[in-house]
Amino acid sequence: MSSAISILTADGALGTVYGALLNDRATVERLAQPFTQPPYKAAPKAPVLYVKPRNTIADEGAAVAIPLQPGTVRIDATVGAVIGRRATRVSEAEALDYVSGYRVVSDITLPHENYYRPSIQLRCRDRFCPMSQAVSAQGFDLAVATLRVRINGEQVYERDFTGLVRPLSRLIADVTEFMTLEVGDVLLVGPPEGAPLARPGDRVELEVPGLGKLSHTFVSEGNGGEER
Repeated sequence: MSSAISILTADGALGTVYGALLNDRATVERLAQPFTQPPYKAAPKAPVLYVKPRNTIADEGAAVAIPLQPGTVRIDATVGAVIGRRATRVSEAEALDYVSGYRVVSDITLPHENYYRPSIQLRCRDRFCPMSQAVSAQGFDLAVATLRVRINGEQVYERDFTGLVRPLSRLIADVTEFMTLEVGDVLLVGPPEGAPLARPGDRVELEVPGLGKLSHTFVSEGNGGEER
């Protein structure tokens, strides 16, 4: 396995964590009919981004609180690319040169179907973004990677990254066409179709060979979690 690296910037600050919705072909195909309805009447042409703010960031082993209603969360298991160079209007051919490392990410959300306008209330609750330690990009190829999710020791989900609407290089190119990615920023390649659900008491483990594992647990709000 590649050696672990820090994703902190030179001044010790973590960059912004961005996610890309509707970057899975199976999801886009499932939503083809809803996309034709007002007010949009078409699938999005540009990347649909959301932010996982500082309050959502959590480390290995975190206990993540689930609100009593709905009592479940969805684990949008994914990989985050760590930006190692300031990226503005980067070409697709050069995009991966701007990636210094990768993280396994448990992008947690309350279950919903709101894709055009990602909900802060649903995606940005405390500790809703556990991330593994960053691993050097050298020698790792996301295009052939596999991510597995286990809940309470049982494998419940597996995904690869061959079905991305925008592979990572194109995603970086398209995003940096309209905004700059700074050193230390993390760009999540997007939620998968059919992501698993979890409940209080569950222990979750995500694993990507070549990047390692990420484990965390879920608790009920008011039972080891933060009250809201």
